[in-house]
Amino acid sequence: MAAVTSVMRSYQLLIGRADALLQPFDLTFARYEVLMLLTFSRAGELPAGKIGERLQVHPASVTNALDRLERQTLVTRRPNPADGRGVLAGITSNGRDVSSKSTEALNRDLFEALPLPERDLLELFRVLRRLRHAFGDFE
Repeated sequence: MAAVTSVMRSYQLLIGRADALLQPFDLTFARYEVLMLLTFSRAGELPAGKIGERLQVHPASVTNALDRLERQTLVTRRPNPADGRGVLAGITSNGRDVSSKSTEALNRDLFEALPLPERDLLELFRVLRRLRHAFGDFE
């Protein structure tokens, strides 16, 4: 129980810090993840269903994130020509700019600023990777 509650509390602290850093960009970490998937996709767009699969979230969560990102002019949506019922989400130039600036903030003030020595961070990663794999998570 102590291990599970510690991991869950650590998640809450990290996501809270990430969301605080993303707030000036009017993003949550969930919407940031969608932007990053689109940023790193070959064509700058992905089917909405693929976004859900890659982020391992419910389709309704993807729809909500895309609704907000589209209102912010960070993504566009269009019918998927390969799937008459599907939707392609694409990142806009504004979305690329916001994803770049928000990544700089996260790198500087969260990812590179964790208050643990490098040795501990590597061990933490190894232990959590084993835990994820034991639950069938991807490599």
